[in-house]
This record gives sequence, C-alpha cells and structure tokens, in this order.
Amino acid sequence: MATLGRNYCRMSAEAADRVAAVTSSRPSTPLQTSWFEFLLDASLLEKHLQKSNPDPTGVQLIIQFLEQASKPSLNEQNQVQPPADNRKNRTLKLLALKVAAYMKWDLDALEKGLTIPVLNMLLNELLCVSKVPAGVKHVDLDLSTLPPTTAMAVLIYNRWAIRTIVLSSFPEKQNKPGPHQMNMLSVVQQEKEMTDNILSVLKEQASDSISVLAGTLHLKKDFYVHTMRTLDLLAADTAAANGETESSTAGLRISANELHCQVHYDLGAIFFQQGCTDQPAFEKARDHFRQTKELLKKLDSTVHVHLDEERLAGYWNACKALTGDCDSCDSQTTHYDQINELLGARSYQAVVEAFVKDNVSRALPKHFRRSVLREVLYKAQQGEPGLDEVCRQLCLCNAVRDALEGEVLGVRFQQLLMKPSKRLVDFILEVCTRSLEKERSSEASRRNMATFMRTLCESLEELSLVFVVSSHKLFTELLKEEERKLLVEQMRKRSAAVNLSAKPLPSFYDIPASASVSVGQLEQQLILSLDPRRIRQILNELHDTADKPFWRVNSKWEIPPDYINVILAIKDNLTKDLVYILMAKGLHCVAIRDYAHARQLFSACLELVTEFSPRLRQVMLNELLLMEVRAHETAAADGGKERPPPDLVSRVRGYLEMRIRDLPLRQVVGEECVAFMLNWRENDYLTLQVPPSAVANNPYIKLGQLLASTCKELPGPKESRRTAKELWDVVVQICSVSVQHKRSNDGRVALIKQRDSSMGILHRSKLVTFVKKIREPLVLTTLISLFVRLHSIVRDDIVNEVTAEHLSIWPASLPNIQAVDVEAVAVTVKELVTYALTLNPNNQSWIITQADIYFATNQYSAALNLYLQAGGVASDFFTKAVPPDVYTDQVLKRMIKCCSMMNCHTQVAVLCQFLREVDYMTAFKALQEQNSHDAMDSFYDYIWDVTILEYLTHIHHKRGEGEKRQIAIKAIGQAELNTSNPEEVLQLAAQKRKKKFLQAMAKLYF
Repeated sequence: MATLGRNYCRMSAEAADRVAAVTSSRPSTPLQTSWFEFLLDASLLEKHLQKSNPDPTGVQLIIQFLEQASKPSLNEQNQVQPPADNRKNRTLKLLALKVAAYMKWDLDALEKGLTIPVLNMLLNELLCVSKVPAGVKHVDLDLSTLPPTTAMAVLIYNRWAIRTIVLSSFPEKQNKPGPHQMNMLSVVQQEKEMTDNILSVLKEQASDSISVLAGTLHLKKDFYVHTMRTLDLLAADTAAANGETESSTAGLRISANELHCQVHYDLGAIFFQQGCTDQPAFEKARDHFRQTKELLKKLDSTVHVHLDEERLAGYWNACKALTGDCDSCDSQTTHYDQINELLGARSYQAVVEAFVKDNVSRALPKHFRRSVLREVLYKAQQGEPGLDEVCRQLCLCNAVRDALEGEVLGVRFQQLLMKPSKRLVDFILEVCTRSLEKERSSEASRRNMATFMRTLCESLEELSLVFVVSSHKLFTELLKEEERKLLVEQMRKRSAAVNLSAKPLPSFYDIPASASVSVGQLEQQLILSLDPRRIRQILNELHDTADKPFWRVNSKWEIPPDYINVILAIKDNLTKDLVYILMAKGLHCVAIRDYAHARQLFSACLELVTEFSPRLRQVMLNELLLMEVRAHETAAADGGKERPPPDLVSRVRGYLEMRIRDLPLRQVVGEECVAFMLNWRENDYLTLQVPPSAVANNPYIKLGQLLASTCKELPGPKESRRTAKELWDVVVQICSVSVQHKRSNDGRVALIKQRDSSMGILHRSKLVTFVKKIREPLVLTTLISLFVRLHSIVRDDIVNEVTAEHLSIWPASLPNIQAVDVEAVAVTVKELVTYALTLNPNNQSWIITQADIYFATNQYSAALNLYLQAGGVASDFFTKAVPPDVYTDQVLKRMIKCCSMMNCHTQVAVLCQFLREVDYMTAFKALQEQNSHDAMDSFYDYIWDVTILEYLTHIHHKRGEGEKRQIAIKAIGQAELNTSNPEEVLQLAAQKRKKKFLQAMAKLYF
C-alpha cells in the first residue's frame, strides 16, 4: 500500500508537470472574478476596480450584487418570500454602493450601464444607508440642517429622477422583432412594465424633485458624498460611524460651484423638456443654461461635473431661438440669432445669402444648416407658397459646403441633378465662386472644389450644361489643362443622355428618390402629421412601397395594454396600422391637452372601426368620453364655472352602467368618470341610482358611492356613522398589508409585512391617483379627515396628534392595528393635504392639518409658517382678530413649542398671553433664557400683560441690562395698560398688540 501511495504521488507530480508545461506554452484567459469572492475578501473590491480593464466592470458588479441581494427566498412550505434582511444581503447592497462610490457617483456612467429599475434600487439603498428620514417627502426636508452625506444622497436621487424623465422623452430605436417575437404583448409590455411604473412615479414627483434641486442653489456651502471609506465605516459600526460620516469633512468634497453647475444643467434640461407643453419653461431653461455656462468658466477643474458641453451649446442655442433672446457677447450665437430672426421674418432669400457667406466663414455647424433646410422644407410641404426655389438653393449651398470640406454629397443634391436647368447650374457656379475666396481658401479647399466641379460635369447628362460648367472661369482656374481636355472629351464620347424623368418636377419634395429615401420621408411625415386624412394617405403610399407594420415606426406611440390584442387581431395590415396610429396619436394629444386634435383623431378612428368591429367601436366611444371628461375637468381646474352639459353627464352615467361582455375596459375611464360625478356633486346618482352590479365590479364606483353617501350626510343635523364606517373599513383594508409570523435564527418570532399585497379593493397608490382627480372640497375634507384619524390611531401619539374636521364620525380604534402600514398612512396624509392646498391654498382647516403634520415630524419652522398662514387667511392678514376656533389653545401651544425649539424665547413669552389662561410659568422660563435667537426687546411693545412686563424689568435689573430694563419700563408705563382701566380698554389694547405681533411674525416667517 505504501509503495502504491508513493507511485501515485510520483505519477500525480509528473502529470502536474506535464499540465504546467502545456499550459505555460500558450496564454490563458484569466478567470472572471465571481461576485461571491468579494463577500469573502473585503479588500478585493477596491483592488479589482483599480485594474485597467476589470472583468466584470463596475456596472456589471452593481447588477450582480443587487441581483443576488434581491433574490426571493422560499419558506418551509415552498412559498415565495421577499428577500431576507440578513447580513449577506446587506453586505451585497453595500458592495453595490461602494462600486458607485468608486465611480464618484457619475450618473452618466451609471445610466449608460444600468437599467432604470436597477439604478432606482441602487439609489434607494443610498437613501436608506444615508439615513434620509423615512416617510418624509424630499421636498419637505431642510437640506441645510441635514448631515452632508444625507443631503447629498437626496440630491443625487432627485438629479437622477429628472434626468431619467428627460432621457425617457428622447426617441428610441425599437428592436426589430424576430420571427418568434411577434406577440408584442408578451415581449414589449412585460419588458417595459417595471420601467414604466418607475417612470410614472418619477413623473408624478417631478415638481417635488425640481423644488429640491432649486432649493439646493440657495445653499452656498460645500457638499460631501459617500466614499468607499465612509461606507466601510457605516458597515463596521453604525453607532461609531455616524459621527464621522455626518461631520462636515467626511466623504468626497464637492464644491458648491461644481454642484450648482451640474444642478443648473439638469434643471435646464427638464425645463427644456417641459417647454413643449409649457412655453414659459423655455425661459427658465435658458436662465439655468446661462448659469451653467457662467459657472463652467469659473471652475478650474470639472472633476465632479459630468455634462456634455456640445449638448449644452445646443440647448443654449435652441433656448435663445425659442425665447428670442440675443447675447451679443457670443459671436457664434449671433449667427444663430441672425438666421432665426430671418426665418421668423420669412426673409428666405436673406437666409440663402447668409448660407453663401457662411460657406466662406464656416461659422454655422452643418447640422444647424441642415435643420434650417428641413424646417423650410416642412413649411413647403404644409403649403406655404414660393418655397420650392428656396429649398433648392439652400440644398445647393449645403452641398457646396460639404464639397469644400471633402465630404460625401447628400441624396437631395444628387436628386436635383437628375433634371437640372441652366438656372440651377448657374446658381451652383455662383455659389462655388463666392464660397472660394482666393485670399482665404486653403489648398485643401481648392482641391476639394476641383473634385466637386469634375463630379458636377460627370453628373450632368445634357452636353450644353456640361459646356456651361467647363467654360466657367472657376473651372479653368481649378483644373489643369490636361484634366479639362480629358474630361470634356469623355463627356463628348458619352452616349446620349438618358431621360430619367419624363415630366418636369412640380416641387422640391416631389423629386424622384430611391425607395428607401421615399419610405423614410413618408415615415417622417407620418410621425409629424395630426390630420387623419393625411395619415391615411401616407399609410396608403407606404403600403404600396413596403410590406411591414408601420405602427412600429415611432417607439413613443403607445396603446394601453387592454387594447393591444384587439387591435393586433385586425387582419388587414393597413387598417391595423391606421387604427393603432390614430389611437396612439389621439392618446398623446389628450396627454398634452390638445383636445381639438384628439377629438379629430378619435372621431376618424371611430368612423373607421364602426365598419367592421362593434367592440372597437365601443372602445373608441369610451376613449372619446374620457377625452371630453378630461377637457371639461381641465377647463374647470383653470377657473371655468360652467357645469357640464346634460349630454356629457348622461354619457358618463351610461358608461358606469354599461355591461358588455368581452369588451376591453380601461380602469382609468371608470376612475375619471366617478371623479367627474363627485366633482359636480352628482351624489344622488352615485348613492341611489348606480346599479349594484356596477358597484360590485368596479372598485372606483364603490369608493365613489361611499364617499358620496358620507358627504351627503355630513351637512345634516346628524352625522351618519354607518356609511362612514363602511368607507373607513374599505380605506383601512387598502392601507393594510398581509402579516406573517416568521421565526428568526435566535428563536424569536418576528412579524413580516408584505408591502406588495392587495388586500383592499385597489392599491394605495391607485387610491392616491384617484383622489388627485377630485376637486370637490367636501370630498377632500372627508378623505383627509379619515386619514388623519387613521394616522392618529396607528401612531398612538397624543402629544403630536394631527387635527382635522369631522373626526368624530370615524371609529376610535382598530381591531388589527398591526396589519396597517404606518408609513404608507403617513405618506398618504401628507400627499392628500398637499394636493388639496394646491386647489385652495386658503382653506384654514387644511392649512392647520398640514401644520400639524410638520409639527408631528419636528419641522418646527415649516409648522409655524403654516399656523401663521392659517391665522392670516382667517383675519385678512391680521387686520381683524383671529377667530378662536382657528387659534385654539392647542394650536397656540404648538406655536409656542415651535418658537421654543427654534430658540425664539421672547416670541414664546408673547404667545403665552394669547392663551385663555396666560401660561406664566412657560413665559417666565422663556424669558430667563439668554441665548434667544429672536429680536428680544423689539418684541416688548407687543406684551400687554403687566405681570410679564414686571418680570422682565426684574430680570434685566438682576442681569445689569440697563437699556433693556428701560425698554420694559417704557412698555409697562403706557397708559392703556393701566390695570385700573375699564375691561374694554384693556381688551382693545390686547387686540391691538396681538394684530401687530402676528403681522410682525408673518413678515419673519412668510
């Protein structure tokens, strides 16, 4: 056995030598580092990323780490559970963050390598580890008071949010489906679902993200972002790391100018994108891009500024053209402005002249010149007279410019030479001569022009035109005599010209083209056109030239998933394309509130589908109804008071009562119809006349019926508790999550909440979206009241309880409080109140509720601002006494605490007098404080309580503050404060001081 062992060892060694010899004789590909190796060795990640070409790359590692961390687990019953919150998954998420930190949070690089869902997950994890307060909207945070790395995490997330919105608006080239990928529902819809959900949330919160970034521009201090080191400290010991990561010097320093430059650029991009539907937004974009350009000049280095300066220049020039702004300091911009002004004034010959001169100076980029040609061509296609010749001349100017730079001549120029006239050839020669100034032309330009003249001769079929070119002075100057003779001889020997065009061309854009060019031009017209007849005509022409589905031409044409199968089932390809495109364009017009074009497109589609499909006919009737409802609601939101016509109300009722089998229905139609009925107080119909089957099958109708019933009872002498209890149960169910018990490794039983459960009749996010379509104040007040009560019960915090109207109609307790998602309830309350105040900023009850919310989350400055707003609204900006039902003792005590927490102790003392029973103890304690952050003695004129004034004189005397003591004595010596005065005089003196004090506070906090 021992001998066998020795022989085996010797053989193994020999085999190993042979393998080593073989492998050393050829280079081997290094093995890719696997994701789990980074879990085993903490130092490996940085070493790996420092390699010149790491494999996998940084973004690939982020994807691998987050993919592993988000894998669902299985319990003992093989049921799918959400990803476990264990050490391994936390470490994986931290590793992903460390990679992003190594990349210095470069959003350009992250966006190129990561999909929207992955980047969303990464940045949400950054918010989590940076301790951004949960349940508080970013727009409500005061970034100046947050730790530097926390504030920076908020900024990075909101920058990504608006950048993603902008990038999603750019056209994308669609992948061509293969033979087995024709089922668009299963391929396109499933792939886009998660991204679309994230985009819809980002777009809903776009205004908040813009506000957060705009607020950043007021902060003048440097910023700090997490590095691999600060993230390691967080992982090592959270308690010990907080102090360092929250200090003013932890992390990677980013100067205020660098961050402001980047934020200005991002804000400019989002405002530019919004300018398509909101013209004044272009002016905001222009101002932000101007600030970006100015800051770029100030920066010595742009290590942390990641922006495309060419795109910035393009944005800047576009904004200037769209806003009519002119900057004489920028020579290149002056050329743009000149061309844009000429186009605006329809001085087209002057534009041609400017292009000829630019062939010498070459100040205008070629892409800009081509865009001018496209714009004039589009105007010609729309029927503006006299532009055919201008289009030809601009095309020739661009061709000469291309020739001078040695580039390939465009298709349009080649088409013009198919049947040229002497006038056209003379113009070409004139442009060539003026574009090649002898003093300034380089040898390369002269060689290129000679090549162009030769090409021109070879392209002309008529010998008479060839001789016009060959006898021109420029031709003889540029080509040698031998070259000229050889070329003319070739032209003479050439066979008779072939007439490629049997008849003269009526207009520039009717010039014959190759099939691919014609299809491309028609597709462009198809994308731009909103005329149903023209769309049908274009599709007829396209189907004559190519056999393919043209509804895929533009990736932005989107049809609701509910309708896709019905439309794609249409057998005739032309009809399928037409129905799809008419509906997609109509939906887009509705989205941008262009209801006139939407009505035309939907009506044409309705007329078309009526001929062959009753189902699609009803679909189009539903979409027309939704469009009319939105048009009327938009007018009402803009201040219109006119009630909807009876015909529209009748159609809405018909839709809510409609029951057609196998008819694809969009939830949003029913949702907006119910909101429409609530907004116009059709409570009797919703309460008494809606069919029970409709209530049972449509969650929005059920919700609308309960809201209508509850609101209908509220104004009466007895508040209905039965309908209110039903509404309460429905909403509580919506805000509840499934609760499961799970035993942890240490044997303890913990609760796990499934946030994605759908226990209610609809999801919470859909409820919020529905509520944001409601404008009726009583309905909003009822919902706010319900959520405030629910919020109070689940928080169980009597001291910081939020108040609202009609709280007494709701239950005072919950049987299963553990099932309610506390965070979701808190967020919903804030969203509802914020939305309600956008409709009516002067509603006292809503203002007080929002103030209470800020108070409960320790945002004392914002809370005090709103308490003062409520008082100002109720008293005509404090020219009258604030009603006691607005400034209750509870509200006043909260105002007192707000002032106290902000170290405004003199204001505390003044407010203590407002209470029904003056709180001397709190007032005296406040006046003892010496680090007051308010104006102290300037508020003494607002104190009318003699006891407090006497205490002030005592305090100042004791401290040796003679001047302040004299001010207090002067205040106490006023005749109207004499305690011997009649009660009416004392009350008048108190009211006078109350008004002045509140007006002074308003000036401070508004």
